[in-house]
Amino acid sequence: MDIKTITALAFLMPATAAMAVDSPISGVVEPKCSIWTETAGVYGHPLPYKLTTKPADGGVKASIRVDIAQADYYKTKFTHPNSFSSSPTLTDAVSWTGSTVVGAVGVSGMSAYEAAKVTYNNVTEFNMTLAGSTWFTVESEASYGSTKSLPAGNYTALIVAECIAK
Repeated sequence: MDIKTITALAFLMPATAAMAVDSPISGVVEPKCSIWTETAGVYGHPLPYKLTTKPADGGVKASIRVDIAQADYYKTKFTHPNSFSSSPTLTDAVSWTGSTVVGAVGVSGMSAYEAAKVTYNNVTEFNMTLAGSTWFTVESEASYGSTKSLPAGNYTALIVAECIAK
């Protein structure tokens, strides 16, 4: 091969053997909303057919803290229990009630969250318009059947607390 042929081949190679590369761009989004259980709920057993977190009945209401680092970008959603995650075998229906309320606030304007909350089924949503910490109190009550006592054993129900980006 002479130099003219090699030069011609060198110019043709990039046209037929093109190279491509995928070059990633990555990033990490740090949460600006965090949820902490300050006080775990405990069921009291005031009547044979009832479990409740009401302190007057021997229970402890759950306290959940939500920390917001960036105002007005999140809402919180609390789902109080409507079933047991673990319990003895139950042969009758369980009726559930519960609520979530603003318990304490880190910024005085957060007290307005209570009046503006949206409640449906066993869910309560709060629009987190201010940065800072808010403590929410969750109450739960389970009533078993109409005349039956709850079977002996351990009962657990879960509160679902979520921070949702708007």
